[in-house]
Amino acid sequence: MRRWSLYLLVFFYLIAGINHFLNPDFYLPLIPPYLPWPEAINAVSGIVEILLALLFWWKPTRRYAAFGLFAMLLAFIPSHIYFIQLEGCVAEGLCVPLWVAWVRLVVVHPLLLYWVYVEGINKMRNG
Repeated sequence: MRRWSLYLLVFFYLIAGINHFLNPDFYLPLIPPYLPWPEAINAVSGIVEILLALLFWWKPTRRYAAFGLFAMLLAFIPSHIYFIQLEGCVAEGLCVPLWVAWVRLVVVHPLLLYWVYVEGINKMRNG
């Protein structure tokens, strides 16, 4: 079961990274307007997700990739907060009930952080 969790994590971030290039219009409205160059932020985010997913695959680089994914997830928190400020709707894009936006921030995001911690940081520390 634990091996499948690792495979799923790698697949999840690989697909998420690729999706930044296939569907940039999904991500661009979620980037807070106070951040410059949203197209570059989206592209760099996609590249980083793909790279870290691939590095997570190999045991020698897994811990470094886990720290990178953890940092990346922390860096995405302003986007979640911005989405809540938009009351869960972006113009001509993603629109969910406000409670769903809150669940993404206070439940889903911490679970993703925990998943990266368990699969990469904690597992490598404990052997």
